[in-house]
Amino acid sequence: MANALEGCVSSLRSSMQLLDSSISILDSGVNDFPRLSKVLQTTRHFELISEPDLQQAQSSLVSEIRPEVEILLQRVASHLDKLERREQSLIAKCDLQEGRLSQGGPGSRPTSRTGGSYGRTGSEGARMLGGLEGLKMKQLRQKKERLSYAVDRLNLQAQQRERQLRMSMAAPQQN
Repeated sequence: MANALEGCVSSLRSSMQLLDSSISILDSGVNDFPRLSKVLQTTRHFELISEPDLQQAQSSLVSEIRPEVEILLQRVASHLDKLERREQSLIAKCDLQEGRLSQGGPGSRPTSRTGGSYGRTGSEGARMLGGLEGLKMKQLRQKKERLSYAVDRLNLQAQQRERQLRMSMAAPQQN
């Protein structure tokens, strides 16, 4: 019976040695586990989203921004129209002033009078009448220029009102 127990004891010792080696192998493998868990931990630096979610976010952003951009564009267009009208008005005013200056202007009227021609000869009187006619012609030209300027200004205003009417008629169609 001693032989049978000896075989059991030797088998138990070999099993214990096998368990000890298994424990040491497991211990060496698990010993570094806290460091490995930290190293292998996943960190999300960027969120990944699906294509439909991205498209929905883009369309939402566009729907929020588009009305504001359209309002700003309308403001810019109206301001540019104002500046254009002002430019045209200033150009017409400048042309009118240049015309007045080139013809002598209102301050260059002759100061001679027609009455009291006691010592004048007939040719001097004719020259004075010619001067009066020249003065009247000059005044008529200035009046013509003023009227032309007024007509140009009214035409510009009419064009602007037509443009505004077209814009106001086109605005409901765009929405």
